[in-house]
Amino acid sequence: MKFHHISLRVKNFEASMRFYTELAGLKVIKQFSANGGNVAYLADNEGDTEVEIIAMQEGQTFEGKGMFLCFATDELETVHVKAVSLGMNPSDIRNPEPTAKYFYVYDPDGVSVQFREYK
Repeated sequence: MKFHHISLRVKNFEASMRFYTELAGLKVIKQFSANGGNVAYLADNEGDTEVEIIAMQEGQTFEGKGMFLCFATDELETVHVKAVSLGMNPSDIRNPEPTAKYFYVYDPDGVSVQFREYK
């Protein structure tokens, strides 16, 4: 069995699309309107990572704590600089173990997103 995608119900469709395309580097693979709202599927170049962004006028958006999404990257410092330049207020880069380093930033809906480099 393979994990297929995660769906995020968001408040601001455009802001979420910018976050996941500009910072996480995902590309729009499908986008459409449905039930008075907007839906987009985003994926990495290999199609292994998929995030569905859903913005509906009715219904709940994510408000939870205690979870985060993690994106692996080979260019952690570059992504961190980009997050700073976009005004996203990322955490400092942390290196608590010899095989990985990472930082956190919040998406427009307060979802904690980790960018991690594995060695």
